[in-house]
Amino acid sequence: MTGLLVLTAVPAEADAVRAGLTDPTVTVTPIGVGPAVAGAATARLLALAEAAGRPYRAVVSAGVAGGFTGRAEVGDTVLGTASIAADLGAESPDGFIPVDELGMPPALLGAGSRVPADPGLLAALRAALPMATAGPVLTVSTVTGSTASTDELRRRHPEAVAEAMEGYGVAVAAAQAGVPFAELRTISNPIGPRDREAWRLREALAALTAAAPALR
Repeated sequence: MTGLLVLTAVPAEADAVRAGLTDPTVTVTPIGVGPAVAGAATARLLALAEAAGRPYRAVVSAGVAGGFTGRAEVGDTVLGTASIAADLGAESPDGFIPVDELGMPPALLGAGSRVPADPGLLAALRAALPMATAGPVLTVSTVTGSTASTDELRRRHPEAVAEAMEGYGVAVAAAQAGVPFAELRTISNPIGPRDREAWRLREALAALTAAAPALR
């Protein structure tokens, strides 16, 4: 068995993680943006490692994220207690219906819309990052960019601390492969009306480098 696999969306995030790593057995790979490519790429990497007789012991989805104001502020580090597919389901006149509540047979739901982090892996990360905020991290295919959408996500997911675009895809692939999973994010912007002037990518990437020694 080989070491930890850390997956980011883009090369800048991967570079930030590598800059702070202290464990040479950790593999860091950028896999693309969005849950579909994240799930497909993760499944491929895990399958190739297993076929080669060198399976990874765990996988972490890492990178920058938007934070819910009052729960995770710009520059904060977040540990996902669960990765939630926030827009997987159906619209109705009465509001959004999560896929878990659509009445499909359990065998068709797979992981459902929520994949919890591995307890042991999460505990190790929390011990290494005691100042990090822990809570559910939402996975979205469309980044939230309006007050109405932000308020709706807050209503539906009152405990969520952040949103990103890959965690759920990585989590499902890891669950299918039987590999422990966790999500680590640093906050680059508040969730709300889209305002690129409010983004602090440099600070978020620096926080990602500072958090990287916990990945071991």
